[in-house]
Amino acid sequence: MNGMEEESNQLSQRLLSFAVDVVRLVSKLSKTYVGREIGGQLLRSGTSAGANYQEACGAQSRADFIHELQIVFKELRETLSWLQLVQKADICIDDSTVLLITETQGLINTIARSLIIAKKNR
Repeated sequence: MNGMEEESNQLSQRLLSFAVDVVRLVSKLSKTYVGREIGGQLLRSGTSAGANYQEACGAQSRADFIHELQIVFKELRETLSWLQLVQKADICIDDSTVLLITETQGLINTIARSLIIAKKNR
């Protein structure tokens, strides 16, 4: 495995762990209307980032790769927004929310750097 493949594999595993953490957080949310609605949105955006990254890794072209990576970026930004809402509205008072916000920000930065490099190498 070369360096780029190893980095890609590490990011895939990081996104998978992130999705698992999102699932665990959503399972802790209250079963009220608000908890279910916000939980559903958070679950969709937080778990799709990894799946979309896998799509990017199998892209047919550089343009397709960039497009798929942009989707990952957008899903992570949406996830960050939902996590911040969960935290600010005290929907789930749990340390895992703060940790997930931090990890989301880190993933956003990682994907943003990857997008910059991919666009430069067009």
